[in-house]
Amino acid sequence: MSWSKLKQQLESFLSPALHGRVEYRATSYRYLPGKPGICYLAVDKKNVLNMSETTGSIRWYQTEQEIKNDPDLQIPISQEEIEAIRKETKGTVPEERLQVIARNRKITELAKELLSVQAALSKSNFVTAATTFLSISIDESLESNDILLNILALVDRRVGKKRILNMAEKMKLKHPAVQYFYELRRSTL
Repeated sequence: MSWSKLKQQLESFLSPALHGRVEYRATSYRYLPGKPGICYLAVDKKNVLNMSETTGSIRWYQTEQEIKNDPDLQIPISQEEIEAIRKETKGTVPEERLQVIARNRKITELAKELLSVQAALSKSNFVTAATTFLSISIDESLESNDILLNILALVDRRVGKKRILNMAEKMKLKHPAVQYFYELRRSTL
């Protein structure tokens, strides 16, 4: 599928409140066959998510320690996770320490997942991800671990106000790029 046709289809699914604000852009190098094109998402004429480099206005993590030390990253801990650690330690660990252990475990797991997804995105082909988005359900896109599929679903008109508002807790566990587009969409409600 040509880029112009793909862009047209993506824009047809864009939420009415985001028309003119979110743009899908691409450049290609016609005379340099070995050099791939660059695809990026722009919000209010500003390049926000560049598919070829790790530069942009969204925070990209380089190491697991950066994720662990990020004060802006909020990790919700459920009572079930605390209970699992209590059973594991046979009740010998103080209550406040159980929360610290649960949070650290969850952050380590999340950090590994974020770094692997982030690495895949910087190497990904936007056209392939967009084509996949157009061929699967909106639910699959929202539940996917692919950052790009999540973003495309969040700016989609098929995701309603109630659904956006109910995603708040899930979004805390997503990559900062996904959180950025979630907040953008939420601000238009």
